[in-house]
Amino acid sequence: MVASALVLALSGPGQTAGIAVFVDHVITDLGVGRSAVSLAYMVGTLAGALTLPWIGRAVDRFGVRRVLALVALGFGAFLGLLACAQELVGLTAGFVGVRALGQGGMSMISTTAVALSVTRNRGVLLGLTSSLGAAGISLFPLLAERVITVLGWRYTFLAEGLLIWAVVLPLAWWGLRGVARPAREESGPADGVRQGAEGPFRPLRAIVRTSMFWALAGAIACSGLVATAVFFHQVSLLGEQGLTPVQAAANFLPQTLAGLAAALLFGSAADRFSPKALMCAAMAMHGLALAALPFVAPGWGALLYGTALGAAASGARAVESAALPFYFGTASLGTLRGLTQAVAVASTAVGPILLSLAHGRAGSYLPGVMALALLCTCVAVAVCFARTPRFPAD
Repeated sequence: MVASALVLALSGPGQTAGIAVFVDHVITDLGVGRSAVSLAYMVGTLAGALTLPWIGRAVDRFGVRRVLALVALGFGAFLGLLACAQELVGLTAGFVGVRALGQGGMSMISTTAVALSVTRNRGVLLGLTSSLGAAGISLFPLLAERVITVLGWRYTFLAEGLLIWAVVLPLAWWGLRGVARPAREESGPADGVRQGAEGPFRPLRAIVRTSMFWALAGAIACSGLVATAVFFHQVSLLGEQGLTPVQAAANFLPQTLAGLAAALLFGSAADRFSPKALMCAAMAMHGLALAALPFVAPGWGALLYGTALGAAASGARAVESAALPFYFGTASLGTLRGLTQAVAVASTAVGPILLSLAHGRAGSYLPGVMALALLCTCVAVAVCFARTPRFPAD
């Protein structure tokens, strides 16, 4: 668990917060516009999301350690590519790699390793891993900004790549030796259910036909879209409610703290209660927080708003990590998490643009945020009505 939390923390250079501190420096040095860099980032994120199902499938076939080692090698190399970028093509290629392997691959593999390694109190350990990893990710923007002032943005990207190689490669080889090997398929009955090392093997085509899989995938996509949209525009959005830029930026602190606590709470609850009910609660919390935006004002209103949003986003991620092995087992866990992670990463790319377009059309963030609140409510209802999967021979 400790090794997985460290791997998750070191995905920081590929997360939005870790890249955001470089944007102004890249714009100044390369002489490109902010919209061009934003477009390159969106293209890189969407293209990176397309690779995640293959990474997940590789985890099932070759195991966590081998795939993590290859992902870490590639992640460090793409950070080096960003350090050498001279124009938008190189920048976009670098974004593809760091978003696919950093935000997507490292995050997915870290939680998958825990889910494969434990059977008792899985939710608690997944929640603790997510909390520790998120705490580490939140440190990267602060550390990167300090290093940039000393070394410049190019050498900072290079230093991050070397850090990934120096820490994650040894962890992949020695620190994760106890992680279960991928399930070996054995011949089984004619109904297509085979018994493997990790319990019944269910074909992917059977899993993706269940309403529960799509309810979970839709919920994690909605959570990613909503959270990224409102967090990306937070200073401007809360400015409409009377907060100063400093107050709006300070709202990230209660969001982070609430997210850490919610990951632990929802993760531990997943061992005792239905993951479906917990995901429904997380999405309802999303909707209520957004619906309360008209009443947000400097002080307690803004604090409660930030706390609810941070808790809802982290809670949804924690429940998703525990729900997939709960409902579908671990024999195909890498493939399933690759699919859901691809959906989640893709949703983070379009969320800020959709809210920006809504703001441009209405002249205010309020209509767009209310639409997002309605979307969260619809998803919460859909999750509640999703049927518990039933497979042959269960």
